[in-house]
Amino acid sequence: MKTILILLCSFATVSLAALRPNLLFIIADDCTHRDIGCYGGQALTPNIDRLAVEGMRFTQCFQAAPMCSPTRHNIYTGLYPVKSGAYPNHTFARDGTKSVVQYLKPLGYRVALSGKTHIKPKEVFPFEYSSRGNNPDMDKIDGMMAECKAADQPWCLFACSNEPHSPWNKGDASQYDAALVELPPYFVDTPETRGDFVKYLAEITYYDSQVGELLDLLKKHGVAKDTLVIVTSEQGSGFAFAKWTCYDMGLQSACIARWPGKIKPHQTSNALIEFIDVLPTFVEAAGGMPDPVLEGRSLLPLLRGESTHHKDHVYGIMTTRGIINGSESFGIRSVRSDRFKLIVNLTPGIKFTNACTKSPTFQSWVRKAESGDTDAAEKVRRYHHRPAVELYDVKKDWYEWKNLADNPEYAEVKAALQAKLAAWMEQQGDLGQATELAAPEYQGRSRKKKAPTKKEKKR
Repeated sequence: MKTILILLCSFATVSLAALRPNLLFIIADDCTHRDIGCYGGQALTPNIDRLAVEGMRFTQCFQAAPMCSPTRHNIYTGLYPVKSGAYPNHTFARDGTKSVVQYLKPLGYRVALSGKTHIKPKEVFPFEYSSRGNNPDMDKIDGMMAECKAADQPWCLFACSNEPHSPWNKGDASQYDAALVELPPYFVDTPETRGDFVKYLAEITYYDSQVGELLDLLKKHGVAKDTLVIVTSEQGSGFAFAKWTCYDMGLQSACIARWPGKIKPHQTSNALIEFIDVLPTFVEAAGGMPDPVLEGRSLLPLLRGESTHHKDHVYGIMTTRGIINGSESFGIRSVRSDRFKLIVNLTPGIKFTNACTKSPTFQSWVRKAESGDTDAAEKVRRYHHRPAVELYDVKKDWYEWKNLADNPEYAEVKAALQAKLAAWMEQQGDLGQATELAAPEYQGRSRKKKAPTKKEKKR
């Protein structure tokens, strides 16, 4: 009996935080994953690179929309954009939608978001908010970690950077030589492109320094071993063929996870995963059971090395309606397997435009095209004008340039992916063009209630 009591007392002294990990999710803003050091990129990212050595680096992580607001709703709700209603930019989730806060608070977690928000309404996302210039407030985070340590309470923190979103005015661009950097093959080589590209790379390095500060805070409070850390790059950069597109440069994200004792170091996973998998992962890691309404699946079997496969297909949606300088209606849908990507452009006759096409860099591409440069002319044309269907072998053609949609050798692949995409859209309640035209119903920085009538005021 005495032995049993000793064991019970010993168990009682084990902290809740030791039984349930802290959860730290760090996200960039407008960062093409291929530009990060450990993904073969030219940006100097020593903190992220070290984290990859200490944990698991995912090579095929995807989000469901190549824009900020739908992406963040996607992460926090565990739902695809049309299902939650948050599919345009500057959007909000449907009333009654549950977020990570409602899932983790009942499990004893303090749930906070520091930095960029871009989510609404607060009733759905009742985070403990803090921010410093649209970036994580390290002082507030430091205080939260200290308070949780003293109260023996586990925490979940989303540290949301605003970098390297344009304007690229942070970091030290002198670390990079504009004349020597290697431009992606889908860029047009102009002085403006090179000048902006090095400033963008410097801002990725600035983001990396924020990652380093957060990791240092874990060490300071002695919780590094008790924390599952996930670092991502969000959608692609604000350059052409990335953000606002359903190409891999727009939808694919860096994803690195570290959890000492749970994730072995030096691991690389080629499994297809999505941002909607983050919420069920956190719920399960926290000791809960993921809600069946969640559309993602827990990543814990991958993280613990129990599995190497997660899902067969990932999906994407892009809505230009309501974005800055956006086409009035240019809806895009995509489905991707491990090898092939199918993209459907709902209104191929419309010119594709966005904030990027008004930028000085893209306008330098246009001027070079008008001067007679055939390479520039082809890239400008391809960005503005898309066929109804695009099909790419992403293993052989990683920057999706050789469209196989009309190649009879790939007719079966095309048909199979079209069926997958149609089934997903039907399951989501996505009516294609009708859903695109309904986008304004889900947009707005705030939803103003209709003013009461005189008769209602008297009641």
